[in-house]
Amino acid sequence: MDAPLWTETHAPSLEDLPQESVRDRLQRAVDEPMNLVVQGPPGSGKTAAVRALANEAHADPANDLVEINVADFFDRTKKEIKNDPRFEQFLTGRSRMAKRDMINRVLKESASYAPVSGDYKTIVLDNAEAIREDFQQALRRVMEQYHRTTQFVLVTRQPSTLIAPIRSRCFPVPVRAPTAAEIEAVLDDILAAEDVDYDDDGLEFLAGYADGDLRRAILAAQTTATQADEVTMATVHETVRDVGHDDALESILQDAAAGDLADARKTVGTLLDDEGYDGQSLLEDLLAAARKQYSGDDLARLHRLAGDIDLDLVTGTDDRLHLTHLLATWSVQDDPGTGA
Repeated sequence: MDAPLWTETHAPSLEDLPQESVRDRLQRAVDEPMNLVVQGPPGSGKTAAVRALANEAHADPANDLVEINVADFFDRTKKEIKNDPRFEQFLTGRSRMAKRDMINRVLKESASYAPVSGDYKTIVLDNAEAIREDFQQALRRVMEQYHRTTQFVLVTRQPSTLIAPIRSRCFPVPVRAPTAAEIEAVLDDILAAEDVDYDDDGLEFLAGYADGDLRRAILAAQTTATQADEVTMATVHETVRDVGHDDALESILQDAAAGDLADARKTVGTLLDDEGYDGQSLLEDLLAAARKQYSGDDLARLHRLAGDIDLDLVTGTDDRLHLTHLLATWSVQDDPGTGA
């Protein structure tokens, strides 16, 4: 889809957020800046809500909102971090730094800069469930040092992975999965603004298809409108029947099998961060894709390894880490001398 995504062009303002409790809690953070943990399931609108907060709170959000996806650090090599144009200004000439020190420096330097348009700025750490505990201790110290000029917002699906000293310094903002009626109301506004013909049955079908994932509903509506010029039950059904991620899933398996783990990990990250997957659903779809490509010992081995990480995905440490470990382990051929 080459056109701008509707999730971006129709990003909500603070007053447009569908959940009253979320609006009220974030409005408090505008009037009285405080650290936040914004928590909820994938696709529930957590990141959109945080951006709405920043747009309301800052006269110059382009400069006073700093967004860092935790995967930008923990799922990348030192070279990849150093060469990222967002971070290279902090790391030039520091090639001997350990990865942990690189991460700490980027975060500390970002927090130390004076706000451009007001009394404070906002630093968002997305996918915060992936922050290792040792780094959380360093984050706690940065939060304490710069609490007068920086509001920290941690966005996560699994707040239990955050250490108690961080949770105690943050005001929780629970974001539940939107109801079908809330999804339909959002789609109604977007389709009207885009001047796309639609009917109630089409909106209802989209809400059911999304199953509580607002991002998924909006992207499906945009795909349907692009392909069919209208959103009805028939056009939505025809479109979503063909919408899937088979190519991406197949590329993950192929890259892993070929030893290209960096590419496989990147695609896993895209599906988790941008397409509304959680770890268990992505694992299920990877296994379904594998059954189309592999058989015999290769397929059995992948299923056996998948069973080993299923509990880790349920208990909720780091989906990306466990899935990448699965692919890395599977990509290593059995050693006949060990009987593996």
